[in-house]
Amino acid sequence: MLNGFKDFILRGNVISMAIGLAVGAAFTAVVTGFSNAFITPLIGLATRGTGDFSKAHYTVEGVDFPYGLFVSAAIAFIITAAVLYFCVVVPMAKVQNRFAKEEAVDIKAALRDCPRCFSEIPAVASRCGHCTSEVEPDPEALSLAKLPAQQH
Repeated sequence: MLNGFKDFILRGNVISMAIGLAVGAAFTAVVTGFSNAFITPLIGLATRGTGDFSKAHYTVEGVDFPYGLFVSAAIAFIITAAVLYFCVVVPMAKVQNRFAKEEAVDIKAALRDCPRCFSEIPAVASRCGHCTSEVEPDPEALSLAKLPAQQH
């Protein structure tokens, strides 16, 4: 039983996930600090308010609603999401697109029905494999497969 637990813990996925969570928590703390130190006061200047949302609240029949905590958390979330998207997701997509290999087109993947026997045949076929009648290849499939157009 302990060997199974040891194998589980030492798997690369679990260790990578733990590192990702630790880095994510540290990143969240940095973004929250940035939001509280710079963004919230800037919003306060723009709205002529104090800028400190964390202490904003209202009371209804003796019950306190600290809505400012939610506003601060929402601002931090939006900043975190924007930074992750523009600084991680977009650059990684560009890198992946740059190094992505162009996949070979499977010329038999696009299918159509034979106009004579209604059997499925490849879109680039010029003859039906079932009834052997001559058919016109689909020009779009020919261009996708980078095959020359058929001459009659």
